[in-house]
Amino acid sequence: MSRTQKTVFVLVALVALVMGLTVNKVLNSHGDGTDKVAMLDAGIVLLPQSRNLPELSLTNQDGQAVVVDNLKDKWSLLFFGYTFCPDICPATLAQLRQLQGMLPAEAKGKLRVVLVTVDPHRDTPEQLKKYLAYFDTGFQGLTGAQADIQKLASAVSIPFIPADTSKENYTVDHSGNLVIIGPDGTQRGFIRAPLNNDKLAAQLPSLLQLN
Repeated sequence: MSRTQKTVFVLVALVALVMGLTVNKVLNSHGDGTDKVAMLDAGIVLLPQSRNLPELSLTNQDGQAVVVDNLKDKWSLLFFGYTFCPDICPATLAQLRQLQGMLPAEAKGKLRVVLVTVDPHRDTPEQLKKYLAYFDTGFQGLTGAQADIQKLASAVSIPFIPADTSKENYTVDHSGNLVIIGPDGTQRGFIRAPLNNDKLAAQLPSLLQLN
């Protein structure tokens, strides 16, 4: 096994461990578990306790500063990916576009989709804006300093492996899971990959009714 393969294995194992521990806590928490079980079946894992996001600023696709712990007023789905991704990212963004079309208008209006790049070396605001327009002009993109992006990714338990940018046509190893941010700006949970749009469309409206 090569060094890169070992690193990828560790990354996948770490994400699986975090998700497994979270699911266990959710299933053993107090209260009616009916909705929780249905949400888990849809891939939605809610944290037993919300997490605050780190205080740092990134730049959106319009070149404007965005304070990440101030993503409020709507529910947000954060996807850590990049515009040169050959497979996971375009497939996930296409699914998110389709998912939004499956939601009732009221639920869709409460939700934003945000691509946080794991490749700030190539993903300028201009590149993000051009790329996201292929999927949905309402999708937002965030870029910034590598250290800040890694800090955010670690805080929400979505680690990734920074690429060797000296190599031509490099790729970045990252997770396909989504981060759920509540309208209060705190992390509420995850959506596990691969996405199941039929089940998500059935469960998300009830989640989006929460404060």
